[in-house]
Amino acid sequence: MKISILSLALVAGLLPAAAQTAPETRPLDGLQVPDVRLVDQDGKPVRFYTDLVKGRVVAMNFVFTTCTTICPPMGANFAKLQKLLAGREVRLISVSIDPANDTPERLQAWSRKFGRGPGWTLVTGDREEVDRLLKALGVYTAAISDHSPLVLLGDDVRHRWTRAYGLAPPNQLASLIAQISPPAHPAAESPARKYFGDVKLIDQDGREVRFYSDLMRDKTVIINAMFTACTGACPVMSGTMEKIQAHLGDRLGRDVRLLSISVDPVHDTPARLKEQAARFHAKPGWYFLTGPKENVEAVLRKLGQWADEPANHQTLFLIGNDRTGLWKKAFALAPADQVLPVIDSVVDDKGAG
Repeated sequence: MKISILSLALVAGLLPAAAQTAPETRPLDGLQVPDVRLVDQDGKPVRFYTDLVKGRVVAMNFVFTTCTTICPPMGANFAKLQKLLAGREVRLISVSIDPANDTPERLQAWSRKFGRGPGWTLVTGDREEVDRLLKALGVYTAAISDHSPLVLLGDDVRHRWTRAYGLAPPNQLASLIAQISPPAHPAAESPARKYFGDVKLIDQDGREVRFYSDLMRDKTVIINAMFTACTGACPVMSGTMEKIQAHLGDRLGRDVRLLSISVDPVHDTPARLKEQAARFHAKPGWYFLTGPKENVEAVLRKLGQWADEPANHQTLFLIGNDRTGLWKKAFALAPADQVLPVIDSVVDDKGAG
């Protein structure tokens, strides 16, 4: 069976005040952020690097909720920094250095005092995992009372990291972030970002994700439309996705993401999608997505994949490389050995340069 290849356009039918005046900084060469398993302030599991840092600009501080000295000012600083960064894609992360006592509930209550908004995540977890993270980041102390007011600022895409004084005025921290990760000039904005925007969906673990920034940016994506109650084409497509997953190996999650978007968001809850993910042995990097119907519909219409009735959805794989702008499609019911060469041609595309 011959695989049809078209551009995406054809597929969619569219185209607190600190004592010092400037924060001291120290560049960090070769920083490796471990992918430890922690939980966030809502009790949801997170992989620290994959879910919070990978492909992002981040600011991290290190606190504990019973601290009465430097931690409250650092929390207040992050709240002000978040407002200053409005409109920029910067994730704030607060890591508890007292995981034995800092439960998700305590972190939630602590952050509420400062008016935490979306994009600021607090994490805790097993002591061993937290200590491994702190040591890798160079901020570990044996006694939590001895910790210093530090903040790590990083651009994972550009591999630029610096350490700064955590009690510096928020506007100075924002300036440092702009130095290590200059905002893109509007003319250089990704065409895919312009086209898709940052519609918010929900993955199989109940996490809110932005369609472009969290899933597509600087990655190759392989997308299909499905629904969990489907007994015809969907299991076949998911079986092929499982073979694609095996073919990608360690590139999955690092360079490539698989996105299975439900065309039945009313019924396909994250719990149902999680069952579907387990059925096909989905690994990190394969996302099963749902969300408010209007959000899901907006994304699927952009992809040319929306169907008024779930059973009428298309059986296509859409494959797009955000770095080079190359998009192709493949018939999703074709044998995997016919689909894989199309995928490889997009994943390995080097662009005009």
